[in-house]
Amino acid sequence: MSDQSEDDGPKVAGAPITPAGMAALKARYDHLLGKERPEIVEIVSWAAGNGDRSENGDYIYGRKRMREIDRELAFLARRMKALRVIDPVVQVDQSRVFFGALVELADEDDARQTVRLVGDDEQDAGAGRVGWSSPIAKALRGASLGDVRKVKLPSGVKEWEIMAISYS
Repeated sequence: MSDQSEDDGPKVAGAPITPAGMAALKARYDHLLGKERPEIVEIVSWAAGNGDRSENGDYIYGRKRMREIDRELAFLARRMKALRVIDPVVQVDQSRVFFGALVELADEDDARQTVRLVGDDEQDAGAGRVGWSSPIAKALRGASLGDVRKVKLPSGVKEWEIMAISYS
């Protein structure tokens, strides 16, 4: 029995993310923990030493910002633990669209666009990165060169032909 389904690529536990996406999350975590949080702690300590905390804006804002940072750190820690890094370059079947693929699409009017299928945590439609669980990514999964796929969008159904697939 194969560990690869026709639509999803290799089966892995956890949500997928590219190595670059995981590095970005880790960089954000390290920045918050190593730079922003210590700066806020210093401001709060200084403000607390100034006396009345109830009317001290630096103290009140600093404590609020520290809680926000701590919440984000906790979220990032949980998220990074739940994610599974998948390197698109080592994809076995590079003739079909799976996680990490860079896909050139052409619509009915031969208007072309290029998208990369990435983890939901690193999606950015403006940069051409579509999340793995998005409708377009689901429609493209398992497609080969020349296949035509339909996607239901809020504006209606749209068809795209797969013009090129790469994993660079």
